[in-house]
Amino acid sequence: MPVIDQDKLPIKTSTIYPAPYDAEMGGRRSVRLGDTVGLTQFGANLTILEPNAKSSLRHWHHNQDEFVVVTQGTVTLVDDNGETEMTVGQCAGFPAGDTNGHQFINKSTTQACFVVIGTRTPTETAVYSDIDMKLDITDGKFEFTHKDGSPL
Repeated sequence: MPVIDQDKLPIKTSTIYPAPYDAEMGGRRSVRLGDTVGLTQFGANLTILEPNAKSSLRHWHHNQDEFVVVTQGTVTLVDDNGETEMTVGQCAGFPAGDTNGHQFINKSTTQACFVVIGTRTPTETAVYSDIDMKLDITDGKFEFTHKDGSPL
């Protein structure tokens, strides 16, 4: 059935980040909407942020586009341009290869949510703007290294 009942979907609370960066993701949850209906060409996820929670570490993608639409509350987009408050209905896009790293933070006192839609490619590299870390994804396997490729 193509209609998704979000109340029946599992909520992911874990992160793929290695220690100590995994500790920064407290208060963030996500629901894999696109996987539920069998999408394979792009991902669609609902991200739920409690007050003071971050969506991710600030990052950018080599091969994958991302598009975000705020669906509840207020989030703050943090990128190379500074901070931009976004409210329900506002959207942001991040083209593949654009080195302007981004993340969202809920600086409000109430829960905030957004849907992120992104390309799925067989391989991907994500670079983390504020720390010496990158992620390489090949065949569903995640490898975190320093930006020069040496082990973390």
